[in-house]
Amino acid sequence: METMTVERVIAAPIADVFAWLTTTTNYTRSPLVVRCRLARHGETAPYGVGAVRNHLWLIGWFRERITLYDPPYATEYVVDRSLPPSRHELGRMTFTAVDGGTQVRWITRAEIPVPLVGAVLTRRLARPIITRTFRNILDAADAALTQHPKACPTGR
Repeated sequence: METMTVERVIAAPIADVFAWLTTTTNYTRSPLVVRCRLARHGETAPYGVGAVRNHLWLIGWFRERITLYDPPYATEYVVDRSLPPSRHELGRMTFTAVDGGTQVRWITRAEIPVPLVGAVLTRRLARPIITRTFRNILDAADAALTQHPKACPTGR
């Protein structure tokens, strides 16, 4: 099982960053994410505990279930099914208010379950693709949340 971690400070309030990153339909702003759909609403919020989301990334399809939803500080999920098949123990995003914005820490723990070569495939193939996709999603969040509106000409 391989643990992958990506961190980033986004210059926006913690509540805004949490809301953007837990609404996974936003992930399609990343070039590596093809489609995201909320298949079932959570118990107390659309992306809350019990929510089921389907993601189609360039590397595969994933059905995820939210297991923790603590706005605006943390969310956790598990991948129940995927193609190609994978084993997944943990997906967690934590959000911490810091000087200059919000520190996001995205951790996942997964592996490709292929006898004898699964660990190597996970480390050499899956890890770089997954962490790059996470970084691209965080880049998209940063761009969406920190864009400054252009001044409108007054015509005077």
